[in-house]
Amino acid sequence: MTGEEVKNLQTKYVLQSWAKQKGLNPIPIAKAEGIYMWDFDGNRYTDMSSQLVNLNVGHGNKEINEAIKAQTEKYCYISPAYGSEPRAVLAKKIVDLMPDNMAKVFFTNGGADANENAIKIARMYTGRNKIFSRYRSYHGSTFGAGNLTGEPRRYPLEPGIPGFVKFFDPYVYREKINFESEKAAADYYVSKLREQIIYEGPDSVAAIVMETITGSNGVIIPPEGYLKGVRKICDEFGIMMICDEVMAGFGRTGKMFAFENFDVKPDIVSFAKGVTCGYVQLGGVCVSQKIADYFEDHVLSCGLTYSGHPLACAAGCACLDYYESANILENVNKSGKVLGETLEELKKKHPCVGDVRYIGLFSAIELVKDRETKEPLVSYGKDPEGIMGSIIGKLKAKGFMTYSHENMILVTPPLIITEEQVREEMEKVDEVLNDVDAMIGK
Repeated sequence: MTGEEVKNLQTKYVLQSWAKQKGLNPIPIAKAEGIYMWDFDGNRYTDMSSQLVNLNVGHGNKEINEAIKAQTEKYCYISPAYGSEPRAVLAKKIVDLMPDNMAKVFFTNGGADANENAIKIARMYTGRNKIFSRYRSYHGSTFGAGNLTGEPRRYPLEPGIPGFVKFFDPYVYREKINFESEKAAADYYVSKLREQIIYEGPDSVAAIVMETITGSNGVIIPPEGYLKGVRKICDEFGIMMICDEVMAGFGRTGKMFAFENFDVKPDIVSFAKGVTCGYVQLGGVCVSQKIADYFEDHVLSCGLTYSGHPLACAAGCACLDYYESANILENVNKSGKVLGETLEELKKKHPCVGDVRYIGLFSAIELVKDRETKEPLVSYGKDPEGIMGSIIGKLKAKGFMTYSHENMILVTPPLIITEEQVREEMEKVDEVLNDVDAMIGK
């Protein structure tokens, strides 16, 4: 097929997510390798978002491809009730990467149903019904995960499920209070959360669910002491601490899991994306030993036809092996250092940049109309003039492929990106930000 034929078929028959269908113009991709993609006309694009922040090892990884092929020669599918070598091996690999309190894995198809099952497990284990999650969060768009989500993508699901309670993120950049330190900020947010839990009735709260580092909603990194403070609240009231590592996990932050940056041990961890890097879809929930022990004598009322799909688990085993053999964490920290330095330079240079936030190869550029007032370039949940879309379009024209959310540009390249490639690609961002400066009259 030609690229035009592919595009025409897709726009005619496929409903594209998160978009008005009229006027869509998807780029047909003919091939991809490493951090690059090519269309049918031979134009090259750089994948600076790792697709949907999941393609951590880039396109065309031979080790993962070969593992999938090898598994097809044995069997492509066997139900969750049977023993399967790749399923068993991957579960052990994941538990071995986790803190020493973790014990077992329940496999899902992706991140949304990982979070669905995480909160279901917390409710079964505690016998409680309320689930706390943050406003600036995205945990998936299925009904349970969508109610867990705090940002506007939850709106089509409302009125929602009883028992889901929202609290505010430690979004220090947008806070009206000028804190003297990160520790002071953390103490403030933790104390307000504890107060809210008391008002809701601690004995009714099953879990506090957090993206360890808020992802698409701005790469909001918790201040020093915040996660330890949440852990203390959970211990005080017998609440399960659930870390959503779907986006931040598997090396994105320079540690295998984001919570390792903050010296805490969750009770439950949801994961997906980087476990197979999208080569075959897979997600899961890792639970602590005490939760695993509970289900020795209580029915785990969770089930999925494709739980622990053999092809996905084979891909996952190869993917985790590749992280180690290719020293991916070392590369994330080296290339991430360059990315962070570049972002700081852009912040100094461009009046439209209100803030930059980064850890490893996980970063966001927050755009503002006025740096002093911090007025966002577009209002929360609204962009009627398509301003952010036009900015992403200008980046696309330069071959820099990423996405925006609210007034943020996400920069989350594959974890294999080199320092030189980071510099080359961020020059394109610098050029586009000149246009944004002109747009706001600065």
